[in-house]
Amino acid sequence: MTTEKNDFSSRVQIYLSRELMGEAAADRFVAAVEAVLKVKEEVNIIFAAAPSQQEFLRALLQRDVQWQQINAFHMDEYIGLDDAAPQRFGNFLKDRLFGKVNFKSVHYLDGNVGHPEDECARYTRLLENYPVDMVCMGIGENGHLAFNDPPVADFNDPAQVKVVELDPACRQQQVNDGCFASLDLVPTEALTLTIPALMRAKVINCVVPGSTKAQAVLNTVRKPICTDFPSTVLRTHEGVVVFLDTDSAKYLG
Repeated sequence: MTTEKNDFSSRVQIYLSRELMGEAAADRFVAAVEAVLKVKEEVNIIFAAAPSQQEFLRALLQRDVQWQQINAFHMDEYIGLDDAAPQRFGNFLKDRLFGKVNFKSVHYLDGNVGHPEDECARYTRLLENYPVDMVCMGIGENGHLAFNDPPVADFNDPAQVKVVELDPACRQQQVNDGCFASLDLVPTEALTLTIPALMRAKVINCVVPGSTKAQAVLNTVRKPICTDFPSTVLRTHEGVVVFLDTDSAKYLG
């Protein structure tokens, strides 16, 4: 049984703008990196790729971060999208962060390998070799974490990386976010880190701006902890902070 940790509301922070939200999330990121480096020589971090993360990623580039001691990963990738497509999550992160600073290493998920299951196995080995310290994520309009949509989310998933069919609501979000011009252009399958793989991190920075996420935020805070609302699992994690702007927090009251 999944058990809620006490006083989740104290870990939900609301800011007057997306920019202030991103700055606060970046400050926590820096503090978490410094804390890990007091006990280890390197930090393993998983990043989300989405328009919701842009203010946070921009703020990170303005911080003094020991990038050369960070191993970077990302949490999901489309299957079958052209290697050069800007919508590929690896390309999104390369353009906005991975290609702009000197990481110790960057490990990309590849959705175009011949057998996606082989890529799942390869990335699983990497995650085992580099146990995650921190996850920087968002929440989808349907409550997904990475591409763990309600139909495929599993709080006890035995896998760390898996192939999933994307929920129609998830695919529509990609259109709503302006990533694709129409629903028929959005891939139907993807690779994703599972919920247990993400929840292994000691620190989770969850950045969720925008009015289109307001219902998902309300569900995260108020709905029963269950896979119908995958993001509710965050209430079981003591190291999560959810960063909101006033638009995404508008239903919280």
